[in-house]
Amino acid sequence: MKATISMFLSVLLVFAAASAHSATIDHSDYIKGPFRTGEDVTKACLQCHDKQAEDFLQTPHWKWKGAPRTVKGLENSKEEYGKANLLNNFCTDIEGGSRPFCTKCHAGYGWTDSSSPLQDKTKIDCLVCHAKAGNYKKSLGGYPDEKLLEKGKMDLTLAAKSVSTPNRDNCGVCHFFGGGGDAVKHGDLDSTLSKPKKDHDVHMGGYADMNCQSCHTVKDHKIAGASTFLATNDGRVGCEDCHRDPHKDSPENKTLASHTKTVACQTCHIPYFAKGQATKMSWDWSNVGKDLEPEEHFGKETYAKHKGSFVWDMNVIPTYTWYNGKIERYLKGQKIIDPSQVVYLSRPVGDIRDAGSKIYPFKVHRGKQPMDATFKYLSIFQNYGGLWTHYNWEKALQDGAKASGLPYSGKFQFVSTAFYGSINHEVAPRDKALKCGDCHFGGNKRLDWKNLGYAGDPMKVGGRFDTVAEKTSKAAGRSAGGKDIARQ
Repeated sequence: MKATISMFLSVLLVFAAASAHSATIDHSDYIKGPFRTGEDVTKACLQCHDKQAEDFLQTPHWKWKGAPRTVKGLENSKEEYGKANLLNNFCTDIEGGSRPFCTKCHAGYGWTDSSSPLQDKTKIDCLVCHAKAGNYKKSLGGYPDEKLLEKGKMDLTLAAKSVSTPNRDNCGVCHFFGGGGDAVKHGDLDSTLSKPKKDHDVHMGGYADMNCQSCHTVKDHKIAGASTFLATNDGRVGCEDCHRDPHKDSPENKTLASHTKTVACQTCHIPYFAKGQATKMSWDWSNVGKDLEPEEHFGKETYAKHKGSFVWDMNVIPTYTWYNGKIERYLKGQKIIDPSQVVYLSRPVGDIRDAGSKIYPFKVHRGKQPMDATFKYLSIFQNYGGLWTHYNWEKALQDGAKASGLPYSGKFQFVSTAFYGSINHEVAPRDKALKCGDCHFGGNKRLDWKNLGYAGDPMKVGGRFDTVAEKTSKAAGRSAGGKDIARQ
C-alpha cells in the first residue's frame, strides 16, 4: 500500500513539474518581433494562446465586474458588479469620465469610455501580467507608455520574449498601487512586499518566497480570492487550504482549537498591518482646491490640491469585527437615509449569534466625499481630466453625471464614509503571533468585547457557544480559585 501511495505521489510531482515547466517555458525561442505596439505583441501571443484569450475575456480582471456572489442579498442578481460600476472612498469611481487614467492598471488596451471593455482579443494586454524584462510600463488608456518607447527606455520585443508565469511584481503593479498610489488602498499590500523579509510576511518573505498564485489558485485565467473590496469572486482562499490542523504540535492545542471556531487565523497571525510602509487611513475630498501647505507623515503627503487631505498610519492594530464571508455594499444611486451618519460603502456581514461568523481583522478607510443634497445619494464626479485640473466641484459633478448617467441636482454636500478592507497578508512568524495576554487577562488593548456582543472578556463571562450550565460551572470554578481554559 505504501509503495502504491509513493508511486502515486511521484506521478503527481512529475505532472506538477511538467505543468510548471510548460508555464515557464522560454518564449524567446518562439517570439521574434520587432513589435511597435502592445496589440502587435498580443497578436503574436494569440497564435498559440487563443483559448487562454477567450477565457480571459470572461474574467473579472477583464470586465472589472462579475456575479455579486460576495454581496448579501445580490447572490442571485443577473447584473454584474465590480469596480466598473461601484463607488469607493479612494478615487471614488471610474464612471465619471476617469477611465483613461484608471485603465493604466487594466489588463487591456483602449478602454477609455463608459462602455464595457472591447470584446477584442487583440486588446488584451498580456505583458502587464507576464513580462519580466523590457521595462514594460502602461500609460493612459492602458497603452504602453509612448514616452518610454520613444526614448528607447522600453523594449516591447524584450518584454515579449521574457514572458512567464506572473510573479509578485506583476500582480503588484496594480494591487500594490490600488486606490491611486503605493499603499493607498490595501493595508496589507504595497511595494515593500516585492522582496519582503520573513518577519514582514512569512509566506512571501524568506525561504518560502511564495508568489501570489501559490494561494490564489488559477483556472482558465479565473483567480480565486474574495475580499471585502470586491463584489465578486471566482472561488475563495482560506488559510485552512494548507494549514489543516495548524496547532496539532502545540501544547495549547486544545485551547487554540477552541478559538478557531470563532477567531479567524488572520486575527492572531496578523497583529499589525502596514508594516513595510504607511498606508492611507482617510481621504477628505472636501479640501480640494485650497492653497494649503502640505506636511509629511511617515514620508507621505498629507495634502494635495487636486485630491484633498490624507491621514496615514503604520504598524496599525486592525479593527476587529464579525464576518461570515458576505458584505453589505453601497450601490450606485442608493439613497442615504441619514447624511449625518457614516455611510458604509463596504461592511462585513456577521454577528456573534451567527455560527458561521468569525472575528476577522480589517483596515477601515474613512473618507469625506460629495453627496447630492437633493437626491441624497453619493455623487459621481470626474476627477482625471476634470476636478484634478480645474478644482471646480460644480463642473466636475456635472461632467460626472453626464458620463455616468446618475443625475446631479445642482446641490451637493460632503458626507463621511467608511470602507472595510479585509486584512489577509503580512502574516507574522508564529513567535510574533498574538499571545493570550494580548486579548485576555486584563491586558486587552485590541478587542472591544462589548462591541462584539460579549458581556465582557470571554475568559470571565464565557464564550458564545457555552451553555448556561457551562457558564455557571465556570463562574463557580473561578470563585473556588479554579483555572479556566479560554473559550471564544
